Amino acid sequence: MEDKRLVELEIRYTQQQELLQELSDVLYQQGRVIDALRAELDRLKRKLDAEPGLVDARQQERPPHY
Repeated sequence: MEDKRLVELEIRYTQQQELLQELSDVLYQQGRVIDALRAELDRLKRKLDAEPGLVDARQQERPPHY
């Protein structure tokens, strides 16, 4: 009986370790995506700041029917 319980605990531990590794991998991938998106956002902000006429101010106004 004790051996069966020990084996069950070892199986659970192994499954948890595998799940933890999978979650860690996903978290790492998401971090890389977030870093890439931040870099792209920074690049777009610099581009927008460098070209002040790029954004049409009229697009910021509410249409007359509002």
